[in-house]
Amino acid sequence: MIANKKLSNLINDTIREDILRTDAYPISSSDNYIKLDAMESPYVLPEEILDHVINNLRKIHLNRYPSTDKSKLTRIIKEKFNIPCNSDLLFGNGSDELIHLIIQSCCKPGDAVLSPSPSFVFFEMASQFNHAKFIKVDLTDDLQLDICKMIESIKYNLPKIIFLAMPNNPTGGLWNDSDVQSIIDIAPGLVIIDEAYYAFNKKSWMNRLHELQNVLILRTFSKIGLAGIRFGYLAGNPEWIKQINKIRPPYNINVLTESVILSVLDKKYILDEHSNQILSNRIKLSESLREIDHIKSYESYGNFILVRFDNSIIAKNVFNELKSNNILVKDMSNSHSLLSNCLRLSVGTDSENRLLIKTILKIIHKK
Repeated sequence: MIANKKLSNLINDTIREDILRTDAYPISSSDNYIKLDAMESPYVLPEEILDHVINNLRKIHLNRYPSTDKSKLTRIIKEKFNIPCNSDLLFGNGSDELIHLIIQSCCKPGDAVLSPSPSFVFFEMASQFNHAKFIKVDLTDDLQLDICKMIESIKYNLPKIIFLAMPNNPTGGLWNDSDVQSIIDIAPGLVIIDEAYYAFNKKSWMNRLHELQNVLILRTFSKIGLAGIRFGYLAGNPEWIKQINKIRPPYNINVLTESVILSVLDKKYILDEHSNQILSNRIKLSESLREIDHIKSYESYGNFILVRFDNSIIAKNVFNELKSNNILVKDMSNSHSLLSNCLRLSVGTDSENRLLIKTILKIIHKK
């Protein structure tokens, strides 16, 4: 029977309908471009760290599965990032995997997952892939948290999980404490605070984690210089971590990743120096953007800045012109109605940012 079916018919009869309707997440080719599109660190690790990494990699037995004992990795990360001693950690192949695991462990088909919108796109993607109902609560017109709508939607939809990206990607905003606490207080389930950009601002809920029984904090190493190894962690009450860990794939953190993490954290001060430099570069880039006519730049607490062009400039055209000048940024203009005519600019090195500003000015003056 199957042998007589066309492949296209077999695929259509087998793959879930919602997956058939979905496109894979688009990732642009970036060879030979100045990459200001993905919120990566623009700084490569220095030779002293790379030598240390390579020396430790030589000690690894690649023929063996990774050890299931993550006590050393847990201890080092808790020490280096000031994570409360009574919290436990769950490690993931990037924070994306952890988002999947959170939803898989909590949600039955049709259960609600809620987030402000626009926010990190993977909250919605992971909800869809896991048959959860994703509820978006639009930000205000000036891209701030609409706390009244949030509370109303939480009370009506009773979400199993609420995701709060702090700072928010792609807007860069950081929600005020009283609004976040109000959400935590009325949440019927888990509140996940995604602190992917914690290194670029001084605000974190980590030191309050032990007081909050329905909150877990999600972090990634991708923004602090290690995007290539795909590593994230979830911090919170050991009882939550114990339950979510039940569905974690065995050996999800490979031996190379674990070795690199431990080696780099031996010299964490270099990551901190790079993060501080990015923060300084962001301030200067923001000041330069504010001086350009036809652009509104939004205050950011991450390693990126969202900009909106006025009606005399088309963001898509600016994106294309930048690309033709070998500069990649992120075009957000079709991703959400609140982001019309917007681009997201990752913070680069000082020289990359100067070139970005120079090129934007040239494009605007050509109009």
